[in-house]
Amino acid sequence: MSLGNFPQRSLEMESFHTRFSTWTPFNNRSLNRQLFQERVTLISHWFGLWTHKQRQEFLFAILSQCSKSQLRFIRDWFSERKQVASVDFSTVLPRSISLYIFSFLNPKDLCAAAQVSWPWKFLTEQDCLWMPKCTRLGWFLPYTPAQNEYGAWKHHYIACVSSLDWLTPREAAAVYGTLNEPKTEDEEYKERQREKSLRKIIWERIAFRKKELFKARPPWLSGTRCSRSMSLPGGPWMQREGAGFYEALERQLVLASLDALPTRSNLSGSHSSPFLVKKNHHGVGGTNDSSSCALQPCVILISSRIPAYEMVVESVKVGVVTVPYEHSGVTLEGLLHLLDRALQGRKARSLGIFSGGNSREIDLLQGYKISIKNLLWPEVRDFWEKLGSYVAAEEEGGQVDFFVPLGASEAGLEVLSQLSQLTGTSFSAPTGIATGSFQHILSDWLGPQQDRPPPSDYFSESKLQAWTNFTDSLEDTLKSVRKEFRPLFKNLQRSISGRILGQLMFDSLSVASILDNQDAAQALADGLVELSKEGSDKPLEFLSSFLLKKSNKKSEEFEGNDILLDCDVKVTSDPLTKERRAIEDNFQDTKSSPNQSNLNMEVLFKLERKLQMDSVEKRTRVVKELVQSERRYVQMLGIVRDVYARPLRAALASNRAILSAANIHIIFSDVLHILNLNREFLANLRDRLQEWSPAHCVGEIFIKFGRQLNTYTNFFNNYPVVLKTIEKCREMTPAFRAFLKRHDNTIATKMLSLPELLLYPSRRFEEYIHLLYALRLHTPAGHIDRGDLTAAIDQIKNYKGYIDQIKKNIKLREQLTHVQTTITDCPTLSEANRYLIRIQDVVQLHCYDEKMDFPLRLYEQTRDLSLFLFNDALLVTGRATSHTPFERTSKTTYQFIASVALPRMFIEDIPDSKYVKNAFILQGPMHEWICATEAADDKFLWLSALQMAIRSSMK
Repeated sequence: MSLGNFPQRSLEMESFHTRFSTWTPFNNRSLNRQLFQERVTLISHWFGLWTHKQRQEFLFAILSQCSKSQLRFIRDWFSERKQVASVDFSTVLPRSISLYIFSFLNPKDLCAAAQVSWPWKFLTEQDCLWMPKCTRLGWFLPYTPAQNEYGAWKHHYIACVSSLDWLTPREAAAVYGTLNEPKTEDEEYKERQREKSLRKIIWERIAFRKKELFKARPPWLSGTRCSRSMSLPGGPWMQREGAGFYEALERQLVLASLDALPTRSNLSGSHSSPFLVKKNHHGVGGTNDSSSCALQPCVILISSRIPAYEMVVESVKVGVVTVPYEHSGVTLEGLLHLLDRALQGRKARSLGIFSGGNSREIDLLQGYKISIKNLLWPEVRDFWEKLGSYVAAEEEGGQVDFFVPLGASEAGLEVLSQLSQLTGTSFSAPTGIATGSFQHILSDWLGPQQDRPPPSDYFSESKLQAWTNFTDSLEDTLKSVRKEFRPLFKNLQRSISGRILGQLMFDSLSVASILDNQDAAQALADGLVELSKEGSDKPLEFLSSFLLKKSNKKSEEFEGNDILLDCDVKVTSDPLTKERRAIEDNFQDTKSSPNQSNLNMEVLFKLERKLQMDSVEKRTRVVKELVQSERRYVQMLGIVRDVYARPLRAALASNRAILSAANIHIIFSDVLHILNLNREFLANLRDRLQEWSPAHCVGEIFIKFGRQLNTYTNFFNNYPVVLKTIEKCREMTPAFRAFLKRHDNTIATKMLSLPELLLYPSRRFEEYIHLLYALRLHTPAGHIDRGDLTAAIDQIKNYKGYIDQIKKNIKLREQLTHVQTTITDCPTLSEANRYLIRIQDVVQLHCYDEKMDFPLRLYEQTRDLSLFLFNDALLVTGRATSHTPFERTSKTTYQFIASVALPRMFIEDIPDSKYVKNAFILQGPMHEWICATEAADDKFLWLSALQMAIRSSMK
């Protein structure tokens, strides 16, 4: 066979094998099965040797020859063996695993995943994914999300990213400072040129982008919509590159808007005379004729912080100008504005300031407790200088009267002395240290000797005395009365509504008649108590003898109870000015007449001896008052033990328990520890008083007492729990309810309830401070007890500050909770150090054409708003009034609209015109409100309070 025929023969053999390779013996099944398996194995071997493309061609050829049933078989096999369709893992896996998977995505990928499906959107917007990303960057929510609130942290992250400030190194150094070494002038110049070129490139690209978008914009967009749509694509880029000075610029704009607000001198509608310096009053308008004196009224400023201040307003005499003011929400400038409007350009013959405070400071306004520490602050000093300009000259009898016992301590006397030097005006204040509410008003006063005390110039003595005796109970009653009458009095001035409520209380309670019989009623009550204890066979004889002893004891206490202070017209830090002036006069007489030197020396020695005796006598009176008040305090705590604790424990021991042992321990354990501590303290004071002499000391007893104040700390920490336990047991235990009903408000409890008796420990520390200051005032400088008294004062003051902080926190928490429940859809307001300053009702206006000048603009009222001003934010709410059929009263509801952080709030004043009055503009980052108040005073007071709050929040 030749080689040339070899390819042809191999071809024939290949075709032969191909042709007969598919032959299968159908008749022999076993052989048929064997041959089929061999061929399948062979094809599988070939399939394994083929490439991927060849395999695809083979499969395509095989599947194209298959029938429908065979293709259906292939589909079923795939559905059973191989999952062809993709399954969403978030619907199969547990939610915790799905969230764990999504936690590895960055914010951009999370936002992209949220667009896949609704389940992914729900999972990727969970707070557990976004909160770590926010907190890692120091971004925290300004409120606590509600239970049903969704995606709060994601929205907060987006808001923070969209408002980021991108600063160049130079801008960052200018705003935040830098730690780098100073550069040379050449380096700074090159850096400026580089920044300038970069800015130029950026703005050129932005302009080019705008042109491209303007060419490609849809034809239906025009006007404002077109401009907004063009600014959206380049918004974040512009913020990153072109808003470098945003924070500093916004701060400057806010401060500029505050500086542009109207002051009292240019406020529309109030043309007050400019303030004159005190020394110029004599030359300008100081005349002594009767007509000028007739035009000088008495003015009294009454703070709303005073308990039952409406009754104080009603006690003011006819002809006296009354200026009641809010303690919170009014600034020093606003208080001067109210005084200016009340006087209407006149001078006040005397000016009274009736506010809270103690023997060291004046609680004039919220945030302004006037003391020796802040008296020389610029704004405080400016206030008192301007206030002094409203009072007549001292030669005309002008003076300022403080209804605060500043004359009972050295710190208070120093405050009066500094004020007198600042203003050139005579100041007067009470010298009493009465250990009950406002009884110090009825004691002696510092200042010039007059026919009657200063309170009689302003108030009706009977009504004022009635108010001082029932202050606490009247305040509790007036809280509910104010709530009921607020809808009816909301359009009246505060002085008118205060007088109406005060007159209502005086008429309904008949306080004057109660006051006349108060001593007799108290004596009868004490006699009945003693009679029940003695069990005498002759009750009338026993009662009459007891009342006789009581009256004699009362007269003795009245003779030695007043702690008075003699002082001359000019206020100085020395409380014994009058006697020393007499000594100086006698010394001058000695110089003028040498022949009478022996006689004058005797007078000098007598006056000096009298001076020392008066100091010793007054110091003794203070110690006696301390012991008497401590004895009354221990008696009140003893009532809790004898009337409540002992019967409950006896019932528990006799297997007839009214309360469980745990509840009895919670309610009474701390009070009983306090009782034991103060009984020991009282015993030490009594022992010291029995052997009392001018050389004895009291300060060391107070220092020992101050080292054991942990007992009081436990009581104040558990005080809210104690009250809640009493309320819970009253509701759940009928036997305890009946027990309280039998013992509360009885003669044995001095007509007080158990919660009212538990108030005494918190009030006692203020009395301690008053007594210690008075004791140190009458203690000579070289006395051995003076150092211990100073240490005791500091110790008690620090603890009193701790109690005040607890009271403040509870009050602020209740205030924020009340506001939050009042406003519908209000976000969570509970934040640390947040407090409400002022609430202002306004109307929202809409301007027809903002392109016109302010005097020609027309406005229309759209809705009523209420503005809630906090120290860090402004809450804007809608106010709606609904009326009930057949009733005069109305119901006011509030709907939350927006909240704006104060550092980002812009204010613009709108001048008064014939179309609008008392209007202003509030502008936040997203919204703007044109508002107007009902009266010009409300606008000024609101803007001044808002201005002060914004400045404080930006510090």
